[in-house]
Amino acid sequence: MGRDEPIDINGPEAIAGMRRVGVMAAALLDVVGRWVRPGVSTLEINQVCEKWTREHGGVSAPLGYRGYPKSLCTSVNDVVCHGIPSAKAVLREGDIVNLDVTPKLDGWHGDTSATYYVGSKISPEAKLVTETSRECLALGIAQVREGAYVGDIGAAIQALAEGRGLSVVREFCGHGINRIFHCGPSVPHYGRRGEGPRLKAGMIFTIEPMINTGTWRTKILKDGWTAITSDGGLSAQFEHTLLVTANGVEILTDPAKVKGSEFDPGDLRGTPYDPDRG
Repeated sequence: MGRDEPIDINGPEAIAGMRRVGVMAAALLDVVGRWVRPGVSTLEINQVCEKWTREHGGVSAPLGYRGYPKSLCTSVNDVVCHGIPSAKAVLREGDIVNLDVTPKLDGWHGDTSATYYVGSKISPEAKLVTETSRECLALGIAQVREGAYVGDIGAAIQALAEGRGLSVVREFCGHGINRIFHCGPSVPHYGRRGEGPRLKAGMIFTIEPMINTGTWRTKILKDGWTAITSDGGLSAQFEHTLLVTANGVEILTDPAKVKGSEFDPGDLRGTPYDPDRG
């Protein structure tokens, strides 16, 4: 669990920068999430993500990162993570899709994601895995406090998911983040309490549980990025960027922080970001 990996304790300047980009990330997720509907391609969502990010003074951190070709990840149904937006990937009634955004602002990274229902005819299986993933994130966040262990997070998530007959992906995990996109600590979404690094005020990292309906095992497609469930089962994910404080935890990508902020998208009707425009 990366006990010896370097872990940054972020100071006031870093925390201020991460708070600002965290609000930006939450606002961006709100904007792209409004585009989720049957008939919309994931490439269209990518174009909205890139345009909005640049117009608000940021850059899309995923674009070009280790060769990744797009500005966000769009993971549909059995895609666990790192799905690449495409004109051919058109959302259909009954799909679930995870949108994962990471804007970079003044050198700082804000990372957040959510899984959305496409249309209204959603299967009970899709609802179960999606709502469990949402609850797993909330439960994981509830473990975060100074003096707790990274393993406490994974243990809580694993118990909830497996208790419902679902599985927790093990090949991908949460991670430290600041000016560096991915750094220590690694935050697995499974494990045992009391193991791993102890949490200290000033740590900033993501929790992003990927929950599957079948096996937790995944495989990577030939594009080198797209991770799918090895048995074709559904997968859902939610993610926040978090700051450990002396009093507990602060959700830097909390959507409640967007309203009234400099990044508040407000009413998108009639704007270039309105999916109903024209």
